[in-house]
Amino acid sequence: MTQVEVILKAATQLFAALGYDGTSTRQIADAAGLNIATVSYHVGGKRELYLAVIERAHQAERAALEASLVRFPGAEPAVAIHRLIDDYLDFCVERPEVPALWMHRWLSDAGDLTELEKEYVQPLVAAVATALEPAVGAGAFDPDVDLEYAIWTVIWCVHGFTKGGVLDAEGRRRAGGDRAALRRFRAHLHLTMHRALGLPGQAP
Repeated sequence: MTQVEVILKAATQLFAALGYDGTSTRQIADAAGLNIATVSYHVGGKRELYLAVIERAHQAERAALEASLVRFPGAEPAVAIHRLIDDYLDFCVERPEVPALWMHRWLSDAGDLTELEKEYVQPLVAAVATALEPAVGAGAFDPDVDLEYAIWTVIWCVHGFTKGGVLDAEGRRRAGGDRAALRRFRAHLHLTMHRALGLPGQAP
């Protein structure tokens, strides 16, 4: 692993855990086992580091989404939608730092960087909406469904689960790393969206 990769890995972990505002360049350097001068030489200051981390997170998320959406043409709408939900949930469970980074921004983290959602988030939401347009035109959904809000509902729920989890009977948090909790959440999310969209048949 190169020094740049070590730095970006450390920065990603800290930004995901503490947010941009709560993380210092010194913390990143310490976590990477390097000095601040070396970090600055390779990637610049904290702002440049954060932008690089967000870019890498976006590229991973976009690749996963594109791989899922490529299955849409010709697929039965309900099946394709449920596969998309599974793919997105699996991605966020496997890469929990990605939803964590965006959830910090929901709480006004890095407030001076105002264009990231427009540059990274909106195009992905638009890509999903575009992929669903044929199903909307074919009447596969309840016509009263707000498709944009339905997409955001999945995002809100998945991010909340992967970051915050649920409490068990003893008050301990259970999230994506707990197989039973993940299985239960997956079933709940499928049923919720199946009913919210008014899809035909039974939820998987």
